Amino acid sequence: GVETELRAFPQAPAYSLQNDASLQPSLSFDVRLSHDWNGGTDRIVIAPFFRWGNNGDGRDHADLREAYWLHQGDGWSLTLGMDKVFWGVTESRHLVDIINQDDAVEDIDGEDKLAQPMANLTLYGDLGTLGLYVLPKFRPRPFPDFGARLGGPLPIGDPVYEDSDGQKHVDVALRWSKSIGNADLGLSWFRGTSREPVLVPTAAGLVPRYDQISQVGLDLQYTSGAWLWKLEAISRSGQGPRFEAAVAGFEWTLSDLGGIGADLGLLAEWNHDGRDRTRAPATIYDDDLFVGARLGLNDLADTNLLTGVLIDRDTGARVVTVEGQRRFGENWLLGLEARILRGGRPPDPIVAIASDDFIALTLQRSF
Repeated sequence: GVETELRAFPQAPAYSLQNDASLQPSLSFDVRLSHDWNGGTDRIVIAPFFRWGNNGDGRDHADLREAYWLHQGDGWSLTLGMDKVFWGVTESRHLVDIINQDDAVEDIDGEDKLAQPMANLTLYGDLGTLGLYVLPKFRPRPFPDFGARLGGPLPIGDPVYEDSDGQKHVDVALRWSKSIGNADLGLSWFRGTSREPVLVPTAAGLVPRYDQISQVGLDLQYTSGAWLWKLEAISRSGQGPRFEAAVAGFEWTLSDLGGIGADLGLLAEWNHDGRDRTRAPATIYDDDLFVGARLGLNDLADTNLLTGVLIDRDTGARVVTVEGQRRFGENWLLGLEARILRGGRPPDPIVAIASDDFIALTLQRSF
């Protein structure tokens, strides 16, 4: 589809070289083409994407979001090419989701991903689903241009790698998942180049350094009536001392709110991260509480709204997020996104972009 976006920055930029345009429009093109043959056992998918703006917002870029061949066998499937894989169950942080790289040019929330070159063999059976991944080429994280909003005060240079193979290092991963009664359980393992870079200060700015890591992960979701209990946890080595991190919480849904068919979900999650701040990548999730609400009107327009706030229990820093969508007819989608950043003190990464609150309106036409 084609999407127009208008971002508004209500505050003046914090740094003298930053783009001072308060309104930043852009146009994006996102299409997914697929073709099946052999009775549906084979499929090829190509999904190009590009964004263009004429205001120097530093977000102009193009990418292949998907480009792969999928073969479905009897109890197994094989994917070759560039694909996206999502692991996880929690709302405020996708802790175990490690296959794909963040596209920080699109947004800073970790929701937009680059496609990952891979060979993925997935086995299905009564004992669960087992996915095996060989990842032959690493994709470094794209950052906003120096001078762009949400880009911070320092230029970010070319990446460096702990391993001498650099981007050619072959990473490997596997994940086992199974539904057991009301519980959905996932266990994962990854070994290779960290998707999170350490931003190393130099005389010219910041240099992203990608370390070799080993990570085991657990994701668990348990359903009990109107309650969804959620947990993601990892243990990682390779970026200073081994550390553990977790996000745990719940979503409680009030159905048919007010007798009009709407559903209201109340969310609460706690984030903990025990990494060494001096040797591992910076994070805002060291000791943070997330509370939020999800409203779905269950109407023909599929109107929904999610709002929440992430609160740092140490510094008091807050990240407020609002996301909403509503359809018009069969082909039009109106979207709203807002992010408000408050408080914080070094070394909290929020400090670098504390003046970059924004509101974005999008209008998408699908074909």
